[in-house]
Amino acid sequence: MNPLHHSAKLCLLLTVICILTGLSMTPLNAADAGLSQLEQRVARIEALQPSAASPINTGDNAWVLVSSALVLMMTAPGLILFYGGLVRSKNVLATMMHSLILMALVSALWMVFGYSMCFAEGNGFVGNPGTYFMLRDVGGAPNADYAGTVPQQSFMLFQMMFAIITPALISGAVAERIKFKAYVLFVLLWVTVVYFPLCHMVWGKGGCFNWASAGCKIPVLDFAGGTVVHISSGVSALVCALVLGKRTGYPMEPMLPHNVVLSLIGAGLLWVGWFGFNAGSALNAGALATSAFAATHFSAAAAALSWAAAEWFHKGRPSVLGAASGMVAGLATITPASGFVTIPAAFGIGLAAGVVCYLAVTKLKAKFNYDDSLDVFGVHGVGSITGMLMLGFLANTLVNPAIATTFQANGITVSLAGGKSQFIHQLEAVVFTVTFAGIASFIILKLVDKLVGLRVDVEDEDAGLDLTQHGERAYTD
Repeated sequence: MNPLHHSAKLCLLLTVICILTGLSMTPLNAADAGLSQLEQRVARIEALQPSAASPINTGDNAWVLVSSALVLMMTAPGLILFYGGLVRSKNVLATMMHSLILMALVSALWMVFGYSMCFAEGNGFVGNPGTYFMLRDVGGAPNADYAGTVPQQSFMLFQMMFAIITPALISGAVAERIKFKAYVLFVLLWVTVVYFPLCHMVWGKGGCFNWASAGCKIPVLDFAGGTVVHISSGVSALVCALVLGKRTGYPMEPMLPHNVVLSLIGAGLLWVGWFGFNAGSALNAGALATSAFAATHFSAAAAALSWAAAEWFHKGRPSVLGAASGMVAGLATITPASGFVTIPAAFGIGLAAGVVCYLAVTKLKAKFNYDDSLDVFGVHGVGSITGMLMLGFLANTLVNPAIATTFQANGITVSLAGGKSQFIHQLEAVVFTVTFAGIASFIILKLVDKLVGLRVDVEDEDAGLDLTQHGERAYTD
């Protein structure tokens, strides 16, 4: 055979083998490359996804944020309109300013040290003001001691709205006669000395009344602020009214509301906002929030009916303002109990609230002849005292199972269901709050009087606080 011819055949054979080998290897290499790209894409997508272990529940967070807005709405425009309509026309702007300014003033205090005094660890009476100073470390991570499924910043915002509206309630008792600078100084001192410590005692970690905390001494049930908000502000309002004295001409001269329509609009906004106040205090969007929402509504409805009925029986006809006042009384009274009682119990609490608060603002006020201008003590103070005490007998473990399994005394689990024992705990908290808020308010008022004086003079009061304190008039004609 020709050697040249043989070499040509061999080269051709090798070429065919190489081509076949290359073709057989190409799919494998391509598959490997494709798999590698797919893995890289999956890794990038997984890196963009939130961790499956994140404790944040977006539904809970949304509800807490909405509730924060609802509670702020209770101050403005709710309370602003409700109180503004109840005073005489020459004092409407000054009265509205008493609530409006607190949205700025208390927010600033809350940022600097207020939140820390309320919710940082400390002792049984107050939190360490330096722990969250300027809201340091209050961010997107939850604080499991309070609300484990929402950012701590959301919890902070929600609680801030309570701190804003509480001293604003007091303003109703001092309307039409207090100096604006005296009011501002009083609020600065009052929230620092009274509200922040009381909030820590009842809701803060280690608080002496916080049934859900290891440091609790007296287990007190207060779901959304019976002691912290309404009794403290109601009693302080009474002390303010007594120390300031009566408005010039009271009670001989008629001092009728200048615009009941404004007050009714404000009352409606308060009713709606109160759902955030009470149901939002569940701090999640679950069944407890629904239960508190329902209890709030039915208590307000019952109190509006019973106040109107009491007034109808007493005076021969029910007034529109009376029905609205009864509604507010029902809301204030159910506040501490809203997360612990059934709907029928809430309705019963509301019925009692309407009658008791009506008697407080008519009989009790006339008996002791004090000038609580807008009946803060009679509605909020007396109402929440009633609610706190009734809760002592009506707390239901089916509504809030945690009260049956959380509190421990000497290592033994103790149920906080309604009964004689829990009633005594509730009574102890009421007595402490009345005493603490009353004495502290009296001392603060005396200090403010020494520094800047409390009351405007008679000429300024006669001209109206809109003009003399703020240089403005609400109405031009």
